[in-house]
Amino acid sequence: MIKRTIKAIKEDLQEIESLEDPIWQRLSQDSRKGVQQAIKSRKRQINERIILAENHHKMLHYENALHEQGYQWIAGLDEVGRGPLAGPVVAAAVILPTDHELLMGVNDSKQLSLSQREQFAELIKQHALAYGIGVVDAVDIDHMNILQATKQAMTKAIDQLPITADYLLLDAMDIDASIPQQSIIKGDQRSLSIAAASILAKVYRDHLMIEYHQQYPEYQWDRNMGYGTAAHLQALEDYGAVEAIHRQSFKPVSAMKKRF
Repeated sequence: MIKRTIKAIKEDLQEIESLEDPIWQRLSQDSRKGVQQAIKSRKRQINERIILAENHHKMLHYENALHEQGYQWIAGLDEVGRGPLAGPVVAAAVILPTDHELLMGVNDSKQLSLSQREQFAELIKQHALAYGIGVVDAVDIDHMNILQATKQAMTKAIDQLPITADYLLLDAMDIDASIPQQSIIKGDQRSLSIAAASILAKVYRDHLMIEYHQQYPEYQWDRNMGYGTAAHLQALEDYGAVEAIHRQSFKPVSAMKKRF
């Protein structure tokens, strides 16, 4: 009996989605190294998919519970940019559909690579029922302080939603709003809606900082996104602070000369 080629077996394995499939028992009897490596690789892929699905289900805990209570338009909110020395604070609000399968793998933006964030940002914008972005610039941050600026960015993001949210899920934050809300510690890791908002906010702000970099390349904002890296601090020493973009109330910017 002629054995099937390893290539053909690999193609068959890609059609297998369950570790309980009887094909594993049959293939385990094939002693060829290439076959055994293919089996190991496919089982690892399936296990990773199972873990991803389990995590995805866990991140829908809050949304599912609220849907069962009758809420329909649940908006997750998150912000990025509270700590940098330059640039705005940006918040996003996202209302996801009840069919979330296309967003499998969405997680806290800090746990994703640049390419993953960009890809997921496009998916979220394509499949979200609604999303909004709120931006508060450095001048207003200096005027009202970073906490109030963050809350204002979130309020702006909610106002940008084309659908009126009937419940808010926030990442360790509460805001002045008439809409019922829940603050969740580490919400960007525990709620899919908040995680989606964290991705949109991060990608939007990064793009803004890259635009600022085109004007002021010496600060390397395309790399540090406004955070106080050694290169950024050295540029502040050498060139001073850009008044409209650097946060004048933040140390050490407050001690620097103003460039403009």
